[in-house]
Amino acid sequence: MTSPAHVAIIMDGNGRWAKARGMPRLAGHRAGVEALRKTVRAAPGLGISFLTVYAFSSENWSRPKSEVSDLMGLLKLFIRRDLAELHQSGVRVRIIGDRTGLQSDIRTLLEEAETLTARNEALTLIIAFNYGGRDEIVRTARKLASAVARGELDSEAITAESFAGALDTEGIPDPELVIRTSGELRLSNFLLWQAAYSELVFLPCYWPDFSREHLADALRDFAGRERRFGGLGAQDVAVTAKG
Repeated sequence: MTSPAHVAIIMDGNGRWAKARGMPRLAGHRAGVEALRKTVRAAPGLGISFLTVYAFSSENWSRPKSEVSDLMGLLKLFIRRDLAELHQSGVRVRIIGDRTGLQSDIRTLLEEAETLTARNEALTLIIAFNYGGRDEIVRTARKLASAVARGELDSEAITAESFAGALDTEGIPDPELVIRTSGELRLSNFLLWQAAYSELVFLPCYWPDFSREHLADALRDFAGRERRFGGLGAQDVAVTAKG
């Protein structure tokens, strides 16, 4: 089975997982962190080189302040508790999203995680934090427009490739597979540019229940698909050649 080099996951359903068990939402988020740990440990053995997870969207700030505070606390705890293990396991951490306006202690933790693990090669873990696909595209457009205004860039030199190189994911290949848990069938503003030709797998399980077996099943689903990128599939090409 050929595994995708880059898998992206929308980790959805923590709150509903907790509600179904009569537990507070924070318990669901804590269980979701444990599911993330298991997934990160499983990814290299399944042939995955890049794993992107949607940790906190730019729209999540609209949630109750208490829940946002809990999520910030979990992020800090995850980095402080898990960074040494990630580093020892050869995991490189990259953060994508808008860091302007973040609390200084959170920015420091994010930078520390990236700096410490910068040379690791076993797996690149990309954490989408304060991230929104539309926001990323707008920020990139502004960056390129400013370069044009300063005379540093010719507008005619802006191509799809150069635009992609100015995104938060610079140097990271586009995800071949995007997985979303909880049964929702949408991207929710996640990697809108990068996922243009990604295969999508939607799973009914809530994120805290996500396991290595779920990931392996999604990879098998991916392996059975034919990726055409707007062209003809192998069967179509054979029919065209005959006829």
